Amino acid sequence: MRFVARLLVILWTVWRFGLDDLALSGLQRRRFQLLRRLTRLGRRWQEPRGVRLRLALERLGPIFVKFGQVLSTRRDLLPADVAQELARLQDRVPPFPAALSRAMVERAFGQPLEALFASFDAEPVASASIAQVHFAVLKDGREVAVKVLRPGMLDVIDDDLALMRRMAAWVERFSADGRRLKPREVVAEFDMYLHDELDLVREAANAAQLRRNMDGLGLVMVPEMHWALCSSEVIVMERMKGVPISQRTMLEQAGVDIKKLARDGVTIFFTQVFRDGFFHADMHPGNIQVSLEPATFGRYVALDFGIIGTLTEVDKDYLAQNFIAFFQRDYKRVAELHIASGWVPPETRVDVLESAVRAVCEPHFDRPLKDISLGQVLMRLFQTSRRFNVEIQPQLVLLQKTLLNVEGLGRQLDPELDLWATAKPFLERWMHEQVGWPAFNKQLQKEAPRFAQLLPALPRLLHDALKAQARRGGDAELRALVRELRHTNRLLSGLLWGAAGFALGVALAWVAARFLGVGP
Repeated sequence: MRFVARLLVILWTVWRFGLDDLALSGLQRRRFQLLRRLTRLGRRWQEPRGVRLRLALERLGPIFVKFGQVLSTRRDLLPADVAQELARLQDRVPPFPAALSRAMVERAFGQPLEALFASFDAEPVASASIAQVHFAVLKDGREVAVKVLRPGMLDVIDDDLALMRRMAAWVERFSADGRRLKPREVVAEFDMYLHDELDLVREAANAAQLRRNMDGLGLVMVPEMHWALCSSEVIVMERMKGVPISQRTMLEQAGVDIKKLARDGVTIFFTQVFRDGFFHADMHPGNIQVSLEPATFGRYVALDFGIIGTLTEVDKDYLAQNFIAFFQRDYKRVAELHIASGWVPPETRVDVLESAVRAVCEPHFDRPLKDISLGQVLMRLFQTSRRFNVEIQPQLVLLQKTLLNVEGLGRQLDPELDLWATAKPFLERWMHEQVGWPAFNKQLQKEAPRFAQLLPALPRLLHDALKAQARRGGDAELRALVRELRHTNRLLSGLLWGAAGFALGVALAWVAARFLGVGP
């Protein structure tokens, strides 16, 4: 019943704000335009389309607001009026009452607000889909930001996720493309990250880890957490001062190098992804500021760490090799990597897949970012993936979303930014560290404690294994193993004696040359 009720709410919201009219307006076929005229009968809207879309997403709740936040960064794919309105979702979601926020803080820490803070601003400085933020001052005078979770969020999110799971099951059941895209696994990933975002202690831990990772880079600042004042519903952190990255005019007037800022954003992203495998996965403009303080001028200020993406070493290696192959226009290598990873069926012909990837990517190289339509690229890639039955990898969904955010930010800051040229040297250096002597030395140091434990016990373990094999009646196998061991020993002995003889001969020749005057 809750599922049906939520579905009816969504349909009613779509009808009330005319989202069906917005969708049909983009379809030019005659039957769709006829359907649009029929559905408009008796309905009129006073607000512009962008306002209606924003209000509908706000009414539908946090999952839909998150969707709008991602869309707001894609100004190349959306009309300007729609993108401008969706940008309001980044930190201007209607706040909940200040009295409720105060009550939640006091309940979380079991003390009156006056006992915790010297001052507390009742008016929130930012209000987003999951939580809102108040500025405050601690008793010792330190300025802090207090993040308070929106009440009643869990029930709303669970209802929406149940609806998404049901729809994903329908898609997989009735659509071959749906099964390839793995919608249920994608929803499961989204479920996990959203529930993580509802636990503010987890967010505080994410921030602490990211702060350690970024400490030596000198490009981004992450607030310090006050752990004595952190709970699952309220966290208190260092107050960060900066200008929102979307305020380009203000940043230029302050003297910030905008082009460098755009390049730094790409460096930060690739460092987090490929060096650390731990990246900020909610990088819309509402969560990114720029410091104007003299000591940290021009650095990024990262906020809101509820959604963090992680990658395994296998994922990082695979992605880096793909990126480098793309940068080098080695489309055969891209095709081989897709087949080797299992993303496409093993019987796929490498040359055919190579040709398809080349046809999609080649037209977009050597062009500035402002001239590239990512929407067209993604559409062509989707068509190609459908042809070759490419399986979408759910663990990379967050990375794909974050890459869209980063590109959107780069486009706003510097339309001339060459994303490929900026990222290529970083990835090549990273790959050298992964496959060269530094990587071997690093892995050897990592495994050394394990080797120190295993090597002394190895003879005993081998002896026990041979005895167990003999008790199980494996005499024939044991004799074969002994023969192989003897053969190996003879080979090793021969090599050792040969090396010793060669070294002795070299030494005697050197002595003869030195003391008997032989040679030059």
